[in-house]
Amino acid sequence: MKHILNLIATILIGSSAMAAAPTPATQTAMFAGGCFWCMQPPFDNAVGVNATAVGYTGGDAKTATYEQVSSGRTDHVEAIQVTYDASKIAYEKLLEIYLENIDPTDPEGQFADKGAHYETAIYYADEAQKLAAEKALAAIAPKFAPKPIVIKILPTTPFFAAEDYHQKYYLKNAAHYNAYKKGSGRADYIEKVWRK
Repeated sequence: MKHILNLIATILIGSSAMAAAPTPATQTAMFAGGCFWCMQPPFDNAVGVNATAVGYTGGDAKTATYEQVSSGRTDHVEAIQVTYDASKIAYEKLLEIYLENIDPTDPEGQFADKGAHYETAIYYADEAQKLAAEKALAAIAPKFAPKPIVIKILPTTPFFAAEDYHQKYYLKNAAHYNAYKKGSGRADYIEKVWRK
């Protein structure tokens, strides 16, 4: 009888431990903010971000390459996929990082980069991300009025990682990246609009 009671206690303790186990904290966010080279550094530098990858999303084609996307042969946009630890960084903080590195009022692209594949969008994975995105855009709207906020809020679509030479471009080709960010107007805009 004692053996049976010990067995039942072990099962109950094990079940309780399983029920109390925390849900996985690793989650994914996806944003389109114009040239994806410029979107990677701010997320890579954020505490709680585990990994980032730049690539293409939003289109119907079964594949996407830089050549296809940049030539307009697909409906994809340049985007960044952010894998993060939700116990260390909130999705709302990721939205803040995203917004403070773009011009949310440009309907034609971002800075010197114009065209549909440079448009801005927040791709939500669930209803909580969607509501957070809507709240974030509503919060910044007064800052830019009367200009409208043109960032799209869309459900997540398949993500295709960009070619290796695009990944961490700011580290692989720092001089060219810095010149591009400055020359495109992005660096000055961020400093003028978001840093002051």
